[in-house]
Amino acid sequence: MNDSEIVARITALYPDAQVKVAGEGCNFEIQVLTSAFEGMKTLGRQRAILDLFKDELATGELHALGIKAKSPMEMERGAGPIQTGS
Repeated sequence: MNDSEIVARITALYPDAQVKVAGEGCNFEIQVLTSAFEGMKTLGRQRAILDLFKDELATGELHALGIKAKSPMEMERGAGPIQTGS
């Protein structure tokens, strides 16, 4: 799986999402900003993203997926920016 495939899968479910992906092979860090997360708890957000990749996680195609998920309202309240990994 590559960065483009990850972004495509997330934006298919969350069309307004801003997605940043860092990593390679089977280990990725994903940062997602979407209004769909408004009112959701952190665990619910992470589960929603993990569910998109459950088959790849089960087969080992993806080994680790770190997720930071925020809503635009959190960004406005100063919850910190979505940052690009280096």
